[in-house]
Order: sequence, then C-alpha cells, then structure tokens
Amino acid sequence: MDLRHLRYFQAVAEELSFSKAARRLRIAQPALSRAVQELEQDLGARLLDRNRRTVSLTPVGTVLLGETAVVLERLDESLRRVKRTAAGEEGELRLGYIGPPTQRFLGRLLAEYRQRFPKVSVHLEERTPERVWEMVAKGRLSVALTRPVPGHGERALSTLLLRQEPLGIVVRMDHPLAEKKSIAWKALSQEPLIVLARREGVGLHDEILAACRAAGFAPRISQSPSLMGTVLTYVEAGSGIGIATDSVAASSMPPRLRYIPVTPEHSVPLVMVWNPDELSPSVKAFRDLLGEWLKHGKLWSGE
Repeated sequence: MDLRHLRYFQAVAEELSFSKAARRLRIAQPALSRAVQELEQDLGARLLDRNRRTVSLTPVGTVLLGETAVVLERLDESLRRVKRTAAGEEGELRLGYIGPPTQRFLGRLLAEYRQRFPKVSVHLEERTPERVWEMVAKGRLSVALTRPVPGHGERALSTLLLRQEPLGIVVRMDHPLAEKKSIAWKALSQEPLIVLARREGVGLHDEILAACRAAGFAPRISQSPSLMGTVLTYVEAGSGIGIATDSVAASSMPPRLRYIPVTPEHSVPLVMVWNPDELSPSVKAFRDLLGEWLKHGKLWSGE
C-alpha cells in the first residue's frame, strides 16, 4: 500500500464512479480499478460494492474514506509547511545585536521581515560584541549585528560590512566646545574623557585609544562605564567629554547634549555576522532582506 492507493480510493469513493474518478485523476480507468483492488487485497476487506451501473461504499470503505481524508489533509499541510520553510516563510530567527548602532534601523527592518515572513519565530538577544560573536560561533544565534572582535572566530564566520561609523565627542550644550563644528583629537589631550569599558566594546575602546595615540597623547579616562547610556549620563552630569559613534547621536542622545565630529576621522565598523554552515531558509531570508536594504540605502534613511 502507498499513498497513491489512498488517493485513488478517495477519488472513487467521493465520485462513486470509476470513470469520473479516472477523469479527475487523469489516469486510465483500468489502472484505477487495479489500484483499488490492490488496496482491498492489502487490507483484506472489500471497500466498494460495484456492478455495471453503480458503485457504493461498504461499511469498511466508509471508515477508510474518513481516515484517508484526515491522513491526506495532514500530509498536504505538512508538505506546504516544508515548502514554506524552504522558502524562508516559516522557521526560527535568533538575532543578536548591539544596541545604539542598530537602533536607527533594526525595528524598521524587523517589521518588514515579519510582514514578509509572519510565521517565522523571531528571538532577539542584545549583548556585548564579544558575547554576540561567541553565541554565533557556538550556534546559539543564527545571525548578529555587531562589531568585529579580534580573535573571536573571524575565519570561521562570515561577515558583511554594513557601515564604518565615525567617532566623535559628546558634550553638554553649555560646554566651551559645544559651538565647534569639528574638533581635532589633539585638542582632547587635557580633557577628562568618558569611554565605554573595553570589556563591553573592545573594538570601540581600542579605536579610541589608537586615535589618541595617533594624535600624540595618552587619554585621561575619567569614567569607563559598561553601557553607552551611562556614558551619556556622565556627560550630562558634567563629568567630562564622552566619546561615541555618530549612530549614538542619531538615535539615543538626550537633547541637552551635542555630538561633534573629531578629525582626523577614525571609525569603527558595524557588521552582520553569521556561521556559513547555518543553512536555515529563514536566516537566509533575513540576510537577503538586510542586503537589499543596504543596497538601496534604507538602513540609514529612516524610510
């Protein structure tokens, strides 16, 4: 017995006619008759009473017709789910990200992703760059939006550069530097600087130190908090000058603060990272959508 036998029987039982069922199935009537006979032999029971004029269901045939409908309906739905999963329309997306650099676009991006693939289950994990890389490498995250982390599996993981984010300073509106359109790194040599802790953002922290060294001074770091929001709070409280990327100014900076570019320009990359062995269609669909947005400038346009 195979599914073909059940489908053939179902057609005859619903039409109560071998000729009509054969036309419905687009097969020869003798082949249909043989299939029903084979099914009856396998079950050891008569399913249909037939003569030259009529076909009717036996009690056993009535039971089988009901069960066949359930089985075939479940099979068809399963096959549809498989096809939807293969097309990225079902499944799971476990997305890691870092906060301020993605705040400008992540909500909009996920809204469109959910609109296109409403049956995909989306799970979000906001973590430090180091933790995000580790979770992708171990398969706990499908894909992530983060900064490169030296020594954290760059060779094993795939990346796509989303943007080089320039560094600048954040000051209060009443700070003497607040009226400047830009400022040189060397002008910060005597200023108390507030920098995100290295354990929370090694790439950002190290690039700030490199910029200061290139300008010929060692920075006076007055505070090194674990969250960018805390950096801004220290600045607002008058504790010093914050160092941040321009994405912070565009997304989460309080109105009493001002972002000023620093020259010469130093930047830190924002990347999408994933394991090339991750073959889930739902994950590929997310990567394709983000690539589409990147190509058409939608990540940063706010549209």
